[in-house]
Amino acid sequence: MQAVTEGDRRKEIRVLLDRIQAHPGRDWSAARRRLATLTRLVAPPRAR
Repeated sequence: MQAVTEGDRRKEIRVLLDRIQAHPGRDWSAARRRLATLTRLVAPPRAR
């Protein structure tokens, strides 16, 4: 099993965004939820 890197997550974000942009009429609810999750995973830690 291979570890998932931040680069892998960023690449998946780019692929999902490209698909959504190419076919805006489709239902992308699941993809948007995945994008939200991936975005949180690659975001820098918030200062407290």
